[in-house]
Amino acid sequence: MRMKTRTATAALLPALLFAAVGCSSTHTPAPGKSPDPKGSASAPGQTASAGSSGAAGSPGSPGSSAAPKRAGSRLERSALEQGDLAGYQISADGKNPAAPDGQPQSDRKACQPLADVMGDEPDPAARETVNRGVGSQKQMGLAVSASVSSYAESDAKALINRLRDAVAVCGMGFTATVEKQSGIYRDVKAADYKTDGDESVSWTTTASAEGVTAQVHLVVVRQGDSVVRLMALNVTGSRQTPQVPHEVTDKQLQKVRAAR
Repeated sequence: MRMKTRTATAALLPALLFAAVGCSSTHTPAPGKSPDPKGSASAPGQTASAGSSGAAGSPGSPGSSAAPKRAGSRLERSALEQGDLAGYQISADGKNPAAPDGQPQSDRKACQPLADVMGDEPDPAARETVNRGVGSQKQMGLAVSASVSSYAESDAKALINRLRDAVAVCGMGFTATVEKQSGIYRDVKAADYKTDGDESVSWTTTASAEGVTAQVHLVVVRQGDSVVRLMALNVTGSRQTPQVPHEVTDKQLQKVRAAR
């Protein structure tokens, strides 16, 4: 079941969760060792594709790009790194060329903002995006995708408003397609999730593809002109709705503020 879940993730969440799946709790590093995070921030107008790696993508996999440097752009300094969170494995694998990329297209115009969030960037207005995969070593199978994007502040505010509107009208669900791979998202429901960012929106949905169904929790937070996007699912096939751990959200926002 777990391998089937990993395969179907390409259609469920095309651009993000493979990195998180690759570093889920079943890939706990040997004692005294830590994984070597791979990948780097993208140039403006491009996307760091860590979260777009394929099913084979796991920390240290062949073909991964060089480890991100701690110094660099504000966005690079904002991204989570291995060692930032005790009990979590953080991956920034290079992209598997077999994985779909780009922005998924919704079959319902009103739901396009929710489809966009599943893509390489939170939406096309993002100037630059850095993606990370976060695997819990505390909760079996919990995988979280974390990204930070830079925006014009007005565009960041508009994104939060569009997402709130879409969550309100897309409860019956929608289909999103990227590179001829489709995922169906049903039961879109607003979720009560507190953050200390400037503003946020959170929701849950049931995602289905290739005969596999997964519960997903999403959180999008604006901090000034930065947008943090967090997405959680359980790769073991558990029917329980996962939740983005608050300690992951808090640490990510802390790094965004410290990088200013």
